[in-house]
Amino acid sequence: MAPHPVMQAIIDLSAGAVGGAACVFSGQPLDTAKVKMQTFPTLYRSFVHCIVSTYKQVGLRGLYQGTSPALMANIAENSVLFMSYGFCQQVIRFAAGLEREAALTDVQKACAGSVASIFSSLVLCPTELVKCRLQAMYEMETSGKIAKSQNTVWSVVKSIMKNEGPQGFFQGLTTTIAREVPGYFCFFGAYELSRTTFADYMKCDKDDIGVAPIMFSGGFGGACLWLIVYPMDCVKSRIQVMSMTGKQAGFFKTFMTIARSEGVRALYSGLTPTMVRTFPANGALFLGYEASRKLMMKQFDS
Repeated sequence: MAPHPVMQAIIDLSAGAVGGAACVFSGQPLDTAKVKMQTFPTLYRSFVHCIVSTYKQVGLRGLYQGTSPALMANIAENSVLFMSYGFCQQVIRFAAGLEREAALTDVQKACAGSVASIFSSLVLCPTELVKCRLQAMYEMETSGKIAKSQNTVWSVVKSIMKNEGPQGFFQGLTTTIAREVPGYFCFFGAYELSRTTFADYMKCDKDDIGVAPIMFSGGFGGACLWLIVYPMDCVKSRIQVMSMTGKQAGFFKTFMTIARSEGVRALYSGLTPTMVRTFPANGALFLGYEASRKLMMKQFDS
């Protein structure tokens, strides 16, 4: 028996939260290296140099700087993303004239994921803004761009409220949506395509392919997402961090400024730690989501 739509939404929300938490704990140090390299592309030779330098300067906690907002960001984003993903699948079924329980193609699921990402962007942007600022705080202070300040979540939130008002939390929202919509089409499309391939090869249902194939499919989906949207993510990080010094230009102006003054390569600063991180982090995300969702859905199988 299928659960009530409200119950289904709660299950998807909860499973997304479990997946989001698993994603953060497995990939935070590499995410910190990514943000630092995006914001200060000439400061570090490689992601290994960035991680070692951060460890020497601030210790292990420097690599986990921004974990609280990252946890909030990922739990909020993935809860809303997967809840909206379930809802958007129903919208796609309705638009295509299909039954409520009808199976969707991988492309239809990719479209549902793409639309769902618009909703998740609204909760992701404020928390990711705080996370990025915390991660790049040390470099902003040592380069003299900002005065020395308390490096805590609360101090960053207070500073944004005082200097920029509530709208300050949505610096980089346009860029976040521009990144998420095509990114999540690739993310869910590649994930579902990979699961279908494994299921066909193993001659079983997509839900029964096992832990390793699910983790590989999640990592593959994440890799496709980042390869497509990385320059947009770089621009977003730059806007969110540099807006600490005052109002920043919008997406296109920032994009063109980076490309002209630093070269196209600067738009791909930090890609290596992102690609290294994407397999364990997104593998953990989908494993956490699928396992907890399956467990909760079992309560309705009778």
